[in-house]
Amino acid sequence: MTVRDWRAGELTMLSLSLVLAVAAFASVGFLADRLQQGLERDARRMIAADFVVRADHPVDAAFVDRAHSLGLRTATTIIFPTMVAGANGAAGQGEGAIANARLAAVKAVSPGYPLRGALRIASGPTAPDRTAQGIPAPGTVWVDAELLGALHLHVGDRVMLGLRTFTIGAVITRELDRGFAFVNFSPRLMMRADALPSTGLLGYGSRVTYRLLVAGDDAAVAEFTRFAHARVDGGKMRGVALESLQEGQPQVRLTLDRAGHFLRLVSLLTALLAAVAIAMAAHRYTRRHLDSCAVMRCLGLGAAALRTLVALEFLIVGLAGGIAGAALGYAGHFVLLASLRQLIAVDLPQPGLAPALEGMAAALVLLIGFALPPLVPLTRVPPVRVLRREWDGQARTAWMAYAAGIALFAGLLVLAAGELKLGGIVAGGFAATLLIFAGVARAALSAASRTARSERAGARLPAGVGWRYALASLERRGAASALQITALALGLMCLLLIAMTRNDLVAGWRKSTPPDAPNEFLIDIQPDQRQAVASYLSAHGIAGATLEPMVRARLTTINGKPVDPGAYRNDDARRLVDREFNLSYRAKPPDDNRIVQGRWFGAAQRSEISIEEGLAKLIGVKLGDVLRFDIAGQSVEAPITSVRKLDWGSFKVNFFVLMPPAALDAFPAIYITSFHLAAERRAVLDGLIARYPNLTAIDIGPILAQIQHMLEQVIGAVQFLFLFTLAAGLLVLYAALAGTRDERMRESALLRALGASHAQVRAVQAAEFVVVGALAGAMAAIGAQVLGSVLATRVFDFYLDFDPWVLPAGIVAGIACAGVGGWLSLRRVLTRPAGQTLRDA
Repeated sequence: MTVRDWRAGELTMLSLSLVLAVAAFASVGFLADRLQQGLERDARRMIAADFVVRADHPVDAAFVDRAHSLGLRTATTIIFPTMVAGANGAAGQGEGAIANARLAAVKAVSPGYPLRGALRIASGPTAPDRTAQGIPAPGTVWVDAELLGALHLHVGDRVMLGLRTFTIGAVITRELDRGFAFVNFSPRLMMRADALPSTGLLGYGSRVTYRLLVAGDDAAVAEFTRFAHARVDGGKMRGVALESLQEGQPQVRLTLDRAGHFLRLVSLLTALLAAVAIAMAAHRYTRRHLDSCAVMRCLGLGAAALRTLVALEFLIVGLAGGIAGAALGYAGHFVLLASLRQLIAVDLPQPGLAPALEGMAAALVLLIGFALPPLVPLTRVPPVRVLRREWDGQARTAWMAYAAGIALFAGLLVLAAGELKLGGIVAGGFAATLLIFAGVARAALSAASRTARSERAGARLPAGVGWRYALASLERRGAASALQITALALGLMCLLLIAMTRNDLVAGWRKSTPPDAPNEFLIDIQPDQRQAVASYLSAHGIAGATLEPMVRARLTTINGKPVDPGAYRNDDARRLVDREFNLSYRAKPPDDNRIVQGRWFGAAQRSEISIEEGLAKLIGVKLGDVLRFDIAGQSVEAPITSVRKLDWGSFKVNFFVLMPPAALDAFPAIYITSFHLAAERRAVLDGLIARYPNLTAIDIGPILAQIQHMLEQVIGAVQFLFLFTLAAGLLVLYAALAGTRDERMRESALLRALGASHAQVRAVQAAEFVVVGALAGAMAAIGAQVLGSVLATRVFDFYLDFDPWVLPAGIVAGIACAGVGGWLSLRRVLTRPAGQTLRDA
């Protein structure tokens, strides 16, 4: 029976739907599995140790003593930003002259670094690299090739670092434990830790991170880990944090998690559409096999044997579809991996069998959930069906089977999503969309049919026979018509969503960090330098460089209660309340800030606070709460009167806490600004820093370039996976249009047998397809707009403007799809004798 049904094309739609769903699941699953294995394998190398103690002050010697007592190896690193300049005749200048300066991320390392993994260096930017043997020799430093280019230097030239000059000994080509802290986006300069005191760079207020690296036997590391957590957890030691191998490169992991999050979302969308296509195909299969099953019952086949027969056939289809889909997914994950190759900078091991097995399990769940319900009545068809054709299944049994299947499918979505929240949202959204679309379709068809039949003042409404008959026919097949329109609307919604993703959503994601975003930050501007710096920037054509005041303060109380970092469970919250805040003041809200709660204080003469939304949630404060800050020994207390949402992607100067000018303008402040500066005009900043050496220029161009590069890679991966979704959407469209093809063919042949002309039959068909297509297209357009907005705000983190053209485009697309599909499926009805069509039907 399976071979016969396959040859007859009865299983083609269902099999293709299964293959696409499994391929989408498996491709993302294979990628996630390889990433997980690779991250676990390389975690130690990514932190250069087995365990790290990180602090904003020299690490307590007790940690070093405990590590040594356990037989563990240790090393230290000290990381901080500072300006580095070329010296000693660099770039053709005289002896002792200082060339242009650049901000560098200095890393001072002790002997033994790194404890895990290897640092790779080269003798020049284009020379082959090698594994570093030890750390820089005395009097030398190793630098990134980017720093050489910025300073116009070569290996062997000298650089000035604080009070000393050093010889450039090598170029760093690979540093796995670099991390993605803000300072580390500047070019790296690596030096010996014992040479650091002679530079005079470390002093009060220096932005320094101290790290103690620990490595050794696993049992000893575990013992040291327990010791460290006992001393640090709960805020017992301020300014100290711990890093384990699971936390290596957290920013890379976060970026990959976000990319994988959205890829899983796309795979879930594909599975949803595949489920609809499977349900439509199974319905058609059931209708076309009722007679053959009834004949088998007449020939003595029992209901149990018939159930076994159908179950075995679909088990074969499910296993075959699962294997084919897993193979296609394995091939597809290589495309995803290639799209993310720059984001994933390590060689990954081969994936395990788990994603393939999960894909095959998904195929069986889809069959059980969406093919089984319409097949249940098929296995209970009575033998009398051969003589009496009115029996059409047991609706109650089918709906109970659907309920069980949908519950299984919801569990599959949660499992595939990797978390309850995303899976629950997708499953709930799918169920809600189905119910809304089905309800609207049924109500609209009923209302349209009643309107077409209504009479006013003794005369019918101006609706032709074709329209009246088409609406009556759709209402007569109410459940089947509503199912067809719902399926068609889901397919069209997917296609419209794909179009929006490829255009509006992708463009909006790219615009969230535009190419002309500020790429330079200028900090440490003193009050007496403010006017001169602003005039210099303006004179050199740098627009938008508004100098913002910054006041250093420490949060001391919330609603009169002293702030205790140990009371916060979240590590980020503990770090925030444990360090100084950067406050600012202004009368007008920033252009890229949005008030989400409360009101802006304006030029109020009393102290008020506008706080950033994320910070408020993190430290547990809300509108009306009173915060007290200590500023240079003086207290400032104010209530929270507004909560703001910041656009961090704009890379403009933003502050967590803003207050009115009257509250803070009497306190000492330094100034900060950001602006966009083309690479070829970088010399403008060199002149400014030469005039004011205390200024620090932070070039975030590498950050912007990396973010844009990551976006392009993730967008490419998402668009590739959407090919599966596109194919599933097309299958849904075909299945929806083919679902009632047999009934339409029979009705059209009956009309012709009763004397209707070709033109009248065409008019009925055209009217029916226009109604179905227009209704499905309108619902699809509205659904795509809603889902597009949800994706924009929840996934891409930006706002999508409403597009009024989506609705007419959806209606036109719906009518076109229904019209073309209907013509292709019914074009032969008008060319064949009506009697032959009725006999075949």
